[in-house]
Amino acid sequence: IAEQVLTKGLLELGILHGDLTELITSKACKQYFMHGIGHWLGLDVHDVGAYKVAGDDRPFQSGMVLTIEPGLYIAPGSEAAEKWWGLAIRIEDNILVTADGHDNLTAGCVKTQAEVEALMTNR
Repeated sequence: IAEQVLTKGLLELGILHGDLTELITSKACKQYFMHGIGHWLGLDVHDVGAYKVAGDDRPFQSGMVLTIEPGLYIAPGSEAAEKWWGLAIRIEDNILVTADGHDNLTAGCVKTQAEVEALMTNR
């Protein structure tokens, strides 16, 4: 889903060009989104732990904490227009898995463009 959302946004901004379905299928966003969407969080920032057990996705258990932090990076010299070069953004949520769902531990942090810009302006 993250790749689909990022591809749609990159297309709307004019950073990617073409048919949305074809861009998603070809994973065109990977040139700007070259990693996963998060990792385990624990005693270390990038805590250890397998994502798969015996080849199957590891089931979430109450008490686990993970990040959701898709990032977008547009390197100088990339195919994007020069005005986008050097753009790097990653907005993180830290999620606690609970017995009946999850709790977003960072729900109160700034996330929108307007909030981030206001925070940075008033530093």
